[in-house]
Amino acid sequence: MPPCAADIGAWGEAQAVAFLKIGGFRILGRNVRPTRHDEIDIIVQKDSTLVFVEVKTRRQEDFARPARAVDAQKRRALNRAAAAYLRKARYPDLFYRFDVIEVIGHPDAPAPPVVRHIEGAFPFEARRSFPL
Repeated sequence: MPPCAADIGAWGEAQAVAFLKIGGFRILGRNVRPTRHDEIDIIVQKDSTLVFVEVKTRRQEDFARPARAVDAQKRRALNRAAAAYLRKARYPDLFYRFDVIEVIGHPDAPAPPVVRHIEGAFPFEARRSFPL
């Protein structure tokens, strides 16, 4: 039986974590829920930058790149979740950004997955302000 969408998503997140570790990122959390409604796939830190990572996994990209699924509604939800996380963390003295990692493939594929890291994929909403 082929893997279901949830299995492929979890596999994609594991691929993204491995990719980030190789790139020197420190994993701070996976599937972080700073509020009841919102979730951040991965939170990492590298040097003085705290990164909120959204992972999009697809078996193939015949129709569009996986990052296209991070639409305005998803960006708003990620902004809301990141702001809640930062409030709870008391606004660490770091730079913040949103990245998207695309994973193309699936666990049963004979070839290794294609992993693309899009740094600074979108900004914090202007209405989100942080203490100085």
